[in-house]
Amino acid sequence: MTTTALQFDRVTKRFGTTEAVRDVSFAVEQGEMFGLIGPDGAGKTTTIRVLCGLLRPTAGSVRVLGLDPVRQHHTITTKVGYFSQKFSLYGDLSIDENMAFFAEIHGVRHYRDRRNRLLDMMQLTPFRHRLADKLSGGMKQKLALACTLVHEPAVVLMDEPTTGVDPVSRREFWHLLSEFLAQGITILMSTPYLDEAERCSRVALMSEGHLLALDRPSLLRASFPGDIVEVIGEPQESAVSVLQTDAAVHDVQTFGERLHARVARGQGSTSLARFRTILHDAGIQVASIRDIPASLEDVFIDHVTSADNHDTRTPLDAHP
Repeated sequence: MTTTALQFDRVTKRFGTTEAVRDVSFAVEQGEMFGLIGPDGAGKTTTIRVLCGLLRPTAGSVRVLGLDPVRQHHTITTKVGYFSQKFSLYGDLSIDENMAFFAEIHGVRHYRDRRNRLLDMMQLTPFRHRLADKLSGGMKQKLALACTLVHEPAVVLMDEPTTGVDPVSRREFWHLLSEFLAQGITILMSTPYLDEAERCSRVALMSEGHLLALDRPSLLRASFPGDIVEVIGEPQESAVSVLQTDAAVHDVQTFGERLHARVARGQGSTSLARFRTILHDAGIQVASIRDIPASLEDVFIDHVTSADNHDTRTPLDAHP
């Protein structure tokens, strides 16, 4: 039987006339890795700060481990670790001293064994006397995570923890998160990276304060209303124009050098030869054309477009 660790029930948060979060509901189960996915301005940071008790919701109900994060904030801080988007290490303190400081502000006295285990796990032990200002970006990130976990929280809330970090450090960071998840820690994290969303058990897609969809990544991709034909060709702008004139194409999205042309479900593979012909006839140099599964990027864009068009589709189930 699962236990709910985090509960958002029809939460709205306003700043003056601006609604940063509007009527958002979700539940995160104990031991789950849950992702808040969306661009800047989607409401992810506000959602996390409301969960931390740093912001009071304008409307709705919030529970963290069954507690009100505003009224019972002191109790919450002993059970929750918060990795903020601008996590502030003390640059003039060493790794050991930063760990000691964050342990002591959480009231943890016998933290040395925990500190040593965390530093070993994060491969920081050889550098424990180095000042935080002298660490690389990836090492600072791992130290910030160690400081977040030193008081052994049951829940960790993370606001875009891998933004601005190199790909190798991102992989190492995700490996560490997997280890902590295996220990039963509940993790809620926000990220603008849709590839990271695939690592979460469930994700909430957010845009402009709205919850667009919530489900397992595989089910979100399976819900995509159509097939995707991926095209790489030059000149790209001309390729977009040609594909948009085809009656079978619903829309065309650009992802770097790749174009994703959406067609009706079941028509992806049957469209390949025709697309290749019309592109060739238009003088497009086609490097690659293939039928591919929809990605979370495709799903997210489809939901944003549908919301902009006031689509009345049935919302995805918000339960596991």
